[in-house]
Amino acid sequence: MRKIIFYAPLALFLALALFLLSGLFSDPRERASAIIDKPLPNFALADLMQPDKIWTPEALTGETFLLNVWGVWCPTCNAELGYLTELRQQGVNIVGLYYELPRDPAFDAPFDLAVLQQDVALKLQQQGNPYQFNMLDLERSLSLDLGVSGAPETFIVDANGIVRAHHIGDINPQVWRTKLAPLYQQWSQP
Repeated sequence: MRKIIFYAPLALFLALALFLLSGLFSDPRERASAIIDKPLPNFALADLMQPDKIWTPEALTGETFLLNVWGVWCPTCNAELGYLTELRQQGVNIVGLYYELPRDPAFDAPFDLAVLQQDVALKLQQQGNPYQFNMLDLERSLSLDLGVSGAPETFIVDANGIVRAHHIGDINPQVWRTKLAPLYQQWSQP
């Protein structure tokens, strides 16, 4: 019994130490995504700039594209707009999923679509517009279904609407060249 009392805390300490040590060497941008190799979740989201137009998963099939989760409030998103614009000029299809921050009625003004549209138009004019269009995920329903934890995050969706890759963080030349371009090209082949 004494051995159990002596070794149990030691075993718990070693298990905890191994768990924490593995976290030191992991990449926070790399995490398993439950949505990989599954179809886009069902959604019906308004176009940010043309709210009468509704986008559904069926409307997005036919070509492989990047689904880029972003917001004007996000400095990293703003930093990647220029490079994403270069990718679009090279023929990469990019769809924006605008991630609206939650609002607190005690502190924030009510949501105003016209103000958001102006902010987005100005930001895209300044930084470059890589998007074919932007969907407004006001309630963050699609973002939650995709497992988005923040912005920017990018998904590669194939021509059949199947999510093939998930990247957390910005897309820059190195990330594109080493990680995403091979996957995009693989899933863009007929």
